[in-house]
Amino acid sequence: MSQPLLHDPLDLAVAWAEAGQPAALATVIATWGSSPRPSGSMMAVNGGGRIEGSVSGGCVEASVLDAAMTAMYDGRPNLLSYGVTSEQAWTVGLACGGELDVLVEAIGPGGTLPMAILRTAVALRHQRKPALLATRLSDMHHVLITRTAGDEPTSVADGPIDPHLAPMLEQVFRDGRSRRVTCADDESWFLHLLTAPYRLLIVGAVHIAQVLAPLATTMGFAVTVIDPRTQLATPERFPGIALVTEWPDEALETLSIDTHTAIVTLTHDAKLDDPTLRTALDSPAFYIGALGSRKTQASRLARLAADGVGPERTARIHGPVGLAIGAIGAAEIALSILAEIVAVRRDAALGRHPGWT
Repeated sequence: MSQPLLHDPLDLAVAWAEAGQPAALATVIATWGSSPRPSGSMMAVNGGGRIEGSVSGGCVEASVLDAAMTAMYDGRPNLLSYGVTSEQAWTVGLACGGELDVLVEAIGPGGTLPMAILRTAVALRHQRKPALLATRLSDMHHVLITRTAGDEPTSVADGPIDPHLAPMLEQVFRDGRSRRVTCADDESWFLHLLTAPYRLLIVGAVHIAQVLAPLATTMGFAVTVIDPRTQLATPERFPGIALVTEWPDEALETLSIDTHTAIVTLTHDAKLDDPTLRTALDSPAFYIGALGSRKTQASRLARLAADGVGPERTARIHGPVGLAIGAIGAAEIALSILAEIVAVRRDAALGRHPGWT
């Protein structure tokens, strides 16, 4: 199985269980309107009390931790409902209180979350394939569902799709949001869309990349650094970061770029950056950025235009890369780049107007 992502609750919960530790997973299945943690957010807990992830931002985590420890002891699931007061909500940065429902299940033979399903779900996510875990809340029956482009959702484990549920699956896959639903037979299900983690592909194992890669990892991105210069792309310079030492344009062809992928070129070397950008522009990556000044960006666009890449396509390139925060030095430049990536991902105004003009 792939190495677990450092801060991914599902990956870690499965890794703990695989290592023989008691583990439980708490999942938000309903929220109030201003919740900082949307439906589908997860918190993993192991038998030693370690937690990863969150379900509310702070105000109910202690109670959920207690429920998770109990679930690991007796194996029974627990559906928790919290009425969060306005006073409690303010302590975690909310404008008002509301309702929060959290499902807590232990993993493995003694719990209600089957390891076989979770292993397959993790594998699908690491292959960047769609995965949806449907849980019937009356008896905790789970069905893992996937969908390939143009095809109907299909079950990969555990059993067939309930015909009452089928009409709702396509909408969840299309909208990209987990939700609790009630079918025509009055059964309630939680449809948990297990999307692939956002990914950052950094081209150029340079000093800025040494800061940007671990910073992006702490933000939940799966990071890969690509550079054919093997004296730069080393585990010593990038501990714990995936490294690819192929030519960047060739590497991108094999990395299954999707709408959860951001690509940044940092080499300042046209023979590396230009082929990378041409390949990236043919992909559905949600963000493409290139390091360099306004003058460098103008020269880059002129070269791409000479190669037949028109302005309607090169408009996707964020360059100069990052938000215009007056960054000096590798750390501040890395911060500006990651801030712009997040702004674009969230469709925030700064993603469209980074301040360079």
